[in-house]
Parts: sequence; C-alpha cells; structure tokens
Amino acid sequence: MGAATAALTVSACTGVASDGSSEAGPAGQLTVLSLGPVATWDPQRISTPQDIAFAGRVFTRTLTAFPAGADAARQRAVEGDLATTAGTVDSTLKRWSFTLRDGVSWQDGSPVTCEDVRYGVSRSFADPFASEGLNFPLAYLDIPRKADGSSLYAGPFVKDTKGQAEFDKAVSCEGTTVTFRLSTPMADFNQVVALPVFAPVKQSQDKGPDGTYAVFSNGPYQLKDAWNPSAGGTFERNPRWDKASDPIRLAKPTSIDYVEGTESQTAVQQVINDSGVHRRAVTLDSAPPAMQQHVLTDTALKARSVNPSAQFVDYLAPNISTGVMRNAKVRQALALATNREGYVNALGGASAATEAYSLIGPALPGHTDSDPVGAGPTGDADAAKAALQESGLTLPVQIRVSYRSTPTADKAMAALVNGWESAGFTVSLQPIEKDYFAEVSRPARSAQTDVFWANWAPAWPSASTVIPPLFDSRLNLSDSGKGRDFGGFADPAVNAEITRIGTLSDATARADAWSRLDASLAERGVFVALAQRRSLFVAGSSVTGLSANEALGGFVDLATLGVE
Repeated sequence: MGAATAALTVSACTGVASDGSSEAGPAGQLTVLSLGPVATWDPQRISTPQDIAFAGRVFTRTLTAFPAGADAARQRAVEGDLATTAGTVDSTLKRWSFTLRDGVSWQDGSPVTCEDVRYGVSRSFADPFASEGLNFPLAYLDIPRKADGSSLYAGPFVKDTKGQAEFDKAVSCEGTTVTFRLSTPMADFNQVVALPVFAPVKQSQDKGPDGTYAVFSNGPYQLKDAWNPSAGGTFERNPRWDKASDPIRLAKPTSIDYVEGTESQTAVQQVINDSGVHRRAVTLDSAPPAMQQHVLTDTALKARSVNPSAQFVDYLAPNISTGVMRNAKVRQALALATNREGYVNALGGASAATEAYSLIGPALPGHTDSDPVGAGPTGDADAAKAALQESGLTLPVQIRVSYRSTPTADKAMAALVNGWESAGFTVSLQPIEKDYFAEVSRPARSAQTDVFWANWAPAWPSASTVIPPLFDSRLNLSDSGKGRDFGGFADPAVNAEITRIGTLSDATARADAWSRLDASLAERGVFVALAQRRSLFVAGSSVTGLSANEALGGFVDLATLGVE
C-alpha cells in the first residue's frame, strides 16, 4: 500500500497537464488489460465470448442486446438495440421481423440500413467467415443445403443466381424492417441476433478477408489508429453516435485503451497497486485462483472487484456406447460417488467455482440447484457401492477417465479418485495435454475411455444452447465421429422432446421443460455435472460502475463502466 500511496501523492502534487493528461493517462480514459490475443474484430468472424462482450459494448451494435446492470434476471431479458423492440414472430415461430431505430449512424455519418444488416449476415456464408465465425445463420436460416451439408448460398462474393435467390427469400428487407425465415421453429431467435454474426456491415467499407482487425463503428467508440496485434489499440469517441438512439450503452469514458499481452497475474497486481493509469484500469481476464482470496479478504479490494459466474460448467460424460458405462447401475454409482466439493476446492474454492448438479447454469432460465441423484456435495460412497454391486459386475470395476491436463486440473481430477475408489471403482486417469477436444473426438480414443471430462457454456441465455448441442444425436452422431456427444448417447425420445420444447412459445414453459429434461438426463447418468466456474475481475479505485454481465458470458460489462 505504501507504493500506491506514494504514487497517489506524486500524482496530486504534479497536477494535470494542459492537454488533460496526467500520470493516470488522458482525462476520462479507461484502460482495459487482457492477455489476448484478439483473433479478429470482424463481426462475422468473432467467436470468443470475451471479444463478443467487448465489441458489442464498444463498436458493434446488433439487432437486439442484453441489458446492463447488476440484476442477473434483467440481464437476460433481451431487448431491442439497433431494432426498436426485441422483434416479432409469427405463430409458426419461423418468421421473425425487426424494425430498425431512427438516428443510428455509422462513424462516417451514413445511416445504418436494413440492407447493411442483410449484407452483414450474407458474409457469414462466405470463407473465411463461415469457418472462423459462429455458424448460426447457416444452422437456422431457411436456405437449402448441398449433399455435403454446406449451404447452397456461398456468400456475397460469389456470383450464383440460384444461391442468391435462396438467401433473398430467407433474409429480406421492407423499408427499415428485416425479416428472417427459419428452417425450424425457434422461440428464442431474438437472442441469437444479439450475436455479432448477425451484425450489420456497410458493404462499401468491407475489406473482406483482409479486414481482420478493421473496425467501422456504429457504436459509441471507434478505433483511433490501426489495431496492433499483441499490443492492442485505443478506441476514441465516435462523434456520430447518438445516445438517444442507444438504450444499452452509457459510454461514460472519453476513450478506451485496450492493452493486449498482459498476463492475468501481472494485470491484477497492477490494478491492485492502483497507481498511474491502473487507477482507471480494469482486468478483462479472471484473476488467478491464487490471488482471489487476497482480493476478497481485503475490504477495499473486494469493493473494487466482481465475482460472477463464468458460465462454463465442468461435467463428466460416461461413454455409453461401449464398455462398463453401458450399464445404468455403473453410471449411477459414478454419479453417487462424485465428490464435487473436493473438485471445487482443488480448482481454488468458492471464488473460482461452485458445485454444480445441472448443465443449465445460473444465468439461464430453468436453472436449479437441486441434486437429481442425491449424491450431495461430497458424494455418497455407501449408496454408490450398493449401486455398483447391483450392476452384476465384479468389483472393483475398472474405469479409464480422460481429461484436459493442466496443473490445476490434475489436482481437481485427483480429488475425485478417492470417492470413486471408495465406491468400488479402480480408476486410471488419462491426462491429455494438447488438443484435448480434438483428441477425445477420435474414434480410437473413444474405445480407450470410459469417462470423458468436458465443459460447456451457452451461446446465449437459453438451455436450447446446452442440451441439444450436447445430447441431440441428430446433431452429433455420424460415421465420422460423435461431435460434442462424447459419451455417444442416442435416444429418439430425447430427440423428440428437444424438438417439442423448441416449439413452445411460452418462455416459462420452455424453461421448465428444459429443466426437467436436464434432470432426467442426470438421473440416467448421461452426464455428471461437476462445477460451475466463476471469474474474478478487479478495477482501479477511479473506475465506476463495475459489473459483470452473465448474459454476456460473465465478462465485465463495458456498458456501465466509467472513470473519475
């Protein structure tokens, strides 16, 4: 604290320079610290939640958006952003329309138009956008596909009359209203269009594949100079942005200096020290678990931090397609013997994670903390052993468990072994250090593994982005692999229920149905939820309005931040 006090004293004595700058940087400037690297700022190519959260609050507006503020329930209540409302849908849930607001401009002063929205969406069908970005337009728009699964429409850079005609039917403009026609009913499509893959792009400013870091803003800030990969860039006020046309962003800082390449431990320590520019700085990466208790046990530091759910849920996927995990009693025993408390403690304790019993996280409608299996936080070895004895197998039952190896993960997985072995399992851990998800997707690896560790986070605040991508065999299982259904689970009744839930227009009914299906899958041992990850972000003493938005993945919400 002495160094910080000295720095503050020097700053006070030095005063503010005539250009509005001081030791703390230009007046009104917020500094954000991140390790990165940012792969791209192109809206149709951005795919990481942290970059989506930043871009969406700073320079890329979308048809809808999730509100700012500390109220988690309000955060997930999607509302109009570029659009006047959260959209209208017909009775089939397959035709969605959004009307653009008046007074929304690009940084050159030209209006954001319906055709800009159409053009932006069209880019997502072309390479490299289709392969690098989020492929939701391909997944949901009513555009025929070729035999190989690719879209008949190949994007705006290819002259193809037939493909263009199909896109024009799927995405159409009438004045300031854009209409999307979907291939299947989708009650929460208005949440999907909050993602930047549906953001507008002005065609005359499109640099195509060469525009990796090009920023042409319709938000409150614009990129001052060229983005410098591994170093960052400064975003200055966009003079064409009109607060009257923006219900989401407060845009309090006069500029935002994005500093890339800072290790999280270094960034947190700089902000804790609270001197110079770091008095007006915030970390975009979570504090390492080893530093979290220091922050949370210091009253002053805790007041400058926020500890949200990070949306990722760690879970186990028993290999139902082969071996001992085909036996339902063995899966039940595994679930009953799982020591979630030990796993969480090894991750860093309550500030780093909390015990999870569901794949539907706390930011999603339908979340519950109930335990469908009845294992409790530390597991129930006696009940697990009884279930294992009922399996008809000879004890001990050998199981091989694959997981993504890191020093922390090694400790966390080791914490699970005692509970499993107390129940009558013999456990062989199989740590994988590189390309984990690609490795466990290989058929050869599947034959060598009984239980897969995995994790998942929703793409938007709906269980429709959790249960179907993990357990709908129509989406995952093919001759070439299992997709994200590592356990090889296939049940036509579950697939039918997924389809039925997708047609429910009532949001409460949908959430309840997803919750029941999630619990049913847990009871059957299709998955064993382990932990809900948490993050810890820290801000300097001159930063105001610090909050995290769980609807944006639990990252810092730039919409509310200010500086003194």
